[in-house]
This record gives sequence, C-alpha cells and structure tokens, in this order.
Amino acid sequence: MADSTLTGIPVATGIAIGKAFFVNRNHMANLPRQIVAAEDMPAEIERLRAAFKSVETELAAIREQVPEELKSHGSLIDTHLMMLKDPKLAGASEKYIETLGLNAAWALEKAVSDQEATFEAIKDQYIRERMQDVRVVAEKVQTKLMGVKTDLSSISGRAIIMAHDLTPADTVELQVDKIMAFATVRGGKTSHTGIMARSLGIPALVGVGRLEEVHDGDLVIIDGLTGKIVINPTESELAEYNERAALFEDYTRKIRRHCHLPAETFDGSRVMVQANIELVEEVTAVLDNGGEGVGLYRTEYAYLNRTTLPTEEELAEKYIDLAAIMSPRKVVFRTLDLGSDKFIASYGELNETNPAMGLRAIRFCLKNPQLFKTQLRAILRASAYGNVSLMFPMISGVKEVRQAKAWLAQAKAELRREGVDYDPDMPIGTMIELPAAVMIAEFLAHEVDFFSIGTNDLIQYSIGVDRTNRHVSYLYQPLHPATLRAIKLVVDAAHQAGIEVSLCGEVASDPFCVPILLGMGIDSISMTPQAIPGIKRIIRQTNMHDCRLLLKDVLECRTVSRINNLVMDNIFKHFPEEVTFFSSLLENDELPS
Repeated sequence: MADSTLTGIPVATGIAIGKAFFVNRNHMANLPRQIVAAEDMPAEIERLRAAFKSVETELAAIREQVPEELKSHGSLIDTHLMMLKDPKLAGASEKYIETLGLNAAWALEKAVSDQEATFEAIKDQYIRERMQDVRVVAEKVQTKLMGVKTDLSSISGRAIIMAHDLTPADTVELQVDKIMAFATVRGGKTSHTGIMARSLGIPALVGVGRLEEVHDGDLVIIDGLTGKIVINPTESELAEYNERAALFEDYTRKIRRHCHLPAETFDGSRVMVQANIELVEEVTAVLDNGGEGVGLYRTEYAYLNRTTLPTEEELAEKYIDLAAIMSPRKVVFRTLDLGSDKFIASYGELNETNPAMGLRAIRFCLKNPQLFKTQLRAILRASAYGNVSLMFPMISGVKEVRQAKAWLAQAKAELRREGVDYDPDMPIGTMIELPAAVMIAEFLAHEVDFFSIGTNDLIQYSIGVDRTNRHVSYLYQPLHPATLRAIKLVVDAAHQAGIEVSLCGEVASDPFCVPILLGMGIDSISMTPQAIPGIKRIIRQTNMHDCRLLLKDVLECRTVSRINNLVMDNIFKHFPEEVTFFSSLLENDELPS
C-alpha cells in the first residue's frame, strides 16, 4: 500500500506520475515575532520599506523574462507589482510598528490578517480567493525580511512541483518544460496556479491538506480527475494509474483532434461553443481548445485588491487586447458584478445582512454612475477593435435595463464628441439569473439584443439554496424541473422576440445535460475552456430530433430522480464511448451528473 493518500481540489485535469520537488516550503511557520524598542522603530520601518522595494525590483526583472509559453501571464505579475506599489498594505504595517512596536514581519502579518478578516465575511468564492494575492505578496516581503532564499531553477529533471503556494513569478522562474504537475496547499478554483496549469496543459491540485508529508524525491501520483495525491505508490497502484493516464491521454487526443471543427449536430443544427474567462491570460486556452468566442468575460478582477479605482485607460487597454486577440470571434463583456461587501475600501461598508441579494451588480453600478460610465466607455472603446457585445448582470426589471442603456447612450455621446472610435451597433444583452427576470423575459426581450442565462445563480435563487452550504448543497440540482422549465420559458421568449439566447454556468459544461439544452433551442453555450472539446464532441455525435424527444420527456417529469434516469438512459444509448471512458477513469464507476 502507498505511504499515504492526500486530497485536494482539482483545478486542471489529467494524471501525472513523477518525483516530487518542493519549492517555497512554508517559512511563515517560523515568522519572527519581536517587540521593537521605540528608538529602533524608524529603522524597522525603513527595513520594511526596503523589503517592499527589493521584492518589487525582483518581480519587475522576472516580468521581463517571461518565457513564450507563459507570455500571457505577465499581467498576473503586474497585479502583484501593483499591490506592492499600493500604499495601503505597507502603510497599515508601518502603523503597527509605530503603535504596537511590532517587528516588520509581524506587523505585515497583522495588516494582512486584518484584510483577511474582511474577506472572510464575503460569500463569493471568486472574491475570497483574490485575498490570496495579497497573502502571496506579503509572504514574498516577509521572506525577504527573514533572509530566506529559494532557488526555483535547480530542478535537475522533470518533476511534480509541490508548494505551499505558487505565484506567477514562481512559475516563470521554474523551467516550464520540466513541470509535470502542480500541487499546493493554498489556492482555489480560480487561483493563478490553476490558470497557469491549464495554460500549460498539465494537472494541478490546490487546497491540499497535509502536503508536508511529501518529501523531495518521493514518487507521487497527481490525479487531477479525482483530486488525489498518492505518495510512494505500490506496483499495482502504479500499473493502475499508468493505465488510467494512457486512457485519459487517448481520449483527450481524440476529442481535441476535431475540437476546431464547428459544433454541428448530425442533422445540421449549429450551436456556438464559447468560453467563460476572467483574465485575458486565458485566451490561449480558449483558442487551443477550439473556443468559438468568449461568451462571458468577467470584468471584476481589475477592481479587486486595490484602494483606488482602475482608470478608463487601464480598463480600455485590457479590453482592447482581449477584443483584438479574439477578433473576429465574439467577446461578451459582463459589466461589474460586484457589491459594496467586496469592493475597494473607498466605497465603505454597508454591513448588509445578505449582500448576495443586496446592492450588487447592476444595482451597485446604477448607484455609482461615474464608476459605471468609466467601464462602459472602456468597453465601447474596445468595440472598435473586435466583435464586442456587452451585457448587464442581475437584472430584475425593465426599468434597470433602460437606466443602464441610458448611461450607455451618454457614454457613446461623449466618445462621439471626443472623436473616439467605437462600434455604434454593439449588441446589448442581459443576464437572466433571477426568477423575476425569467417571469418577465418576454418584456426584457424587447429591450435588448440577446439573453445570457446564468444557471449557477438561477438555480440557487429559484430553488432557494446556497450551494456552498454543505447542509443544503444536496438540494442544488441543475436538472430540477423548475430550473429546466425556467430555461425553456426564457428560450421561447427570446426566440419569439427574434433575439438569440446563450447559456453559461456549470450546466453548459456537463456533457450529459447538453442534449437537453440543444432540444430547447439554445443558440450558444459558454463554459470553462477545457470543457470545450468534450462538449463539441457530444454535439457532433447527436441530432436535434433525439434532443427534442428527450426534452419532451424531461419536461413531463415531476422529480429530479426521474429526469436523471432519462438522462442516463440517453447517455447509454447515444454516447457509449463516453460511458466507457468515464466509468473506467473515475472511481467506483461513478458517471458525472
């Protein structure tokens, strides 16, 4: 039997078998905590400032050495450079030196802990994970203060990288051709480690507990499908995983072979398969996986972990890059989906009991029109460089759409007067993610050019369940009859008004839910880039006649279990190779649902 088995969160799929190489072991366990005498405080503050400056200089140098394979990740390093230059973190640390007499490393730790306490109250997983960027930057400064040195370029052969955390700069310093997989203690599904691993096409796990049990040179298996790490596996375990790795590689090769072909059913029905992204750096993965556009570009990242608002120029530069790279493919920009609970410090705290249903998304933007108009101007400017669309999140009524369009019209008028190019016919859409929007879809359809159904929120709000709450997460059912009927209602309303409707969310990337969506007449679906080849394969193997028959039966079902049974019957009948693949690859012959 193997020495032990660890578990983590898979953020990049695949299986890797190789020797472990540990970098950046957690030096914070030995963080010095000392009280500084009053006369030594000025020197301690200078030491802190010097450490910040030194890390900034090092990162700037690394930024210039980004290899071609990771060229698009330069802006991730830019994010950390921006944090180092932001006076908020250093200023709070200096205050603790002056008022409490803490040594520099301890003072910085206290400042970061204060920020973490604020972020912990935020329910949104994506926003919470952005706090890790602050922690990473702080630990680089603390490592500098402690005099700890790490040599990330000393790997002698191909290895599986183990770390407490990995930053974009760490990955640049590593020799990418020698990296087989990543495993880190820190991180979440949207962390940089996952983004970089997916870009390199290697498996990765984050949030791994007890990673200290792994030692340099240990033979380890990284299972990016089930989230397992096997330390020093037995011969039988090695044989089993070698077989599974070969199976995964064969299937991946097969689905990628045709991933750049159109997503078209046997009987000629065309569906656009696009990607959801949050960083321009993910464009490489979109194109490599056959993505036909960006169906959802989340614009929140540029506003997080900072004390000042991004300027129009900052936003326009990123947006123009994305539009130009993807042109002539479509890019759909979602305007800010943030609230005061997760925004920059200058907007203060509203102390809302339930921020998820409070002043967020379009509500927040309409309450802060200057902020909103700055983003609208940046998106409009990007529309001159590519195939750009814009959509508003969390719409609950016609009035909100009209107010948002009025601000957009004002932004257009300003740019026109200034002689700045933009696409005057840029399509405008709304997210359909609230039950209220579903019920008035026929009204909303006459206000916009397209709908985008956000199933993750729609499921939560329509069923009344927080999927992150383990006590009720079992109620989060994508195939709930209410959810499917809501989607069908929206699709019908859109098509009756002559506009297109797309769907994003986890349902879109579930290969066994896709036939139901096709039967409804969804025009495009949007998902993580890595899911695109498999979904395209499913679409190309089916026909609309069968999809409509399945949908008819599904809409007559009264329970989730009955719908699941119909879906499984459809899988076994029409997709036998997928059944064989998943049952062989996943433990206990469990098919994904």
